[in-house]
Amino acid sequence: MFSKSCEYGLRATIFVAEQSSLDNKVGVKAIAAAINSPEAFTGKILQILTKNNIIDSIKGPYGGFVINKADLKKIRLSDVVRVLDGDSIYTGCGLGLKQCDDSSPCPLHFKFVEIRDNLRKMLEGNTLHDVLYTNDKKNTFWLKRE
Repeated sequence: MFSKSCEYGLRATIFVAEQSSLDNKVGVKAIAAAINSPEAFTGKILQILTKNNIIDSIKGPYGGFVINKADLKKIRLSDVVRVLDGDSIYTGCGLGLKQCDDSSPCPLHFKFVEIRDNLRKMLEGNTLHDVLYTNDKKNTFWLKRE
């Protein structure tokens, strides 16, 4: 459903959020290793996320990528998806057909509309904080650790 850029972007954002919640700044190498992504590709994704104010970049020897803790409750998963994939995930055909719409539906059109709507609700209804914590208890992640 998501592009590879978006998958890596979501994982990178969650990893940076997790590290930021621990007061850690992380570099592109650590992020790429943690999310199992090529370093150069990860760097380009981080540039886009930084340019769109999802992640902050601090330059210098003690720099790295970070997300302000207060922003963890504001940044929704849909914000990351929108920056990297746009809104086409909410309007596209489940089979990838360009001519599919309500007036000329593919065999899966109306079933996929429901899935798209649920996906939108899930992405818009969950912040980075929601991913990191359940009932104020820190979640354990599948991301690689240093």
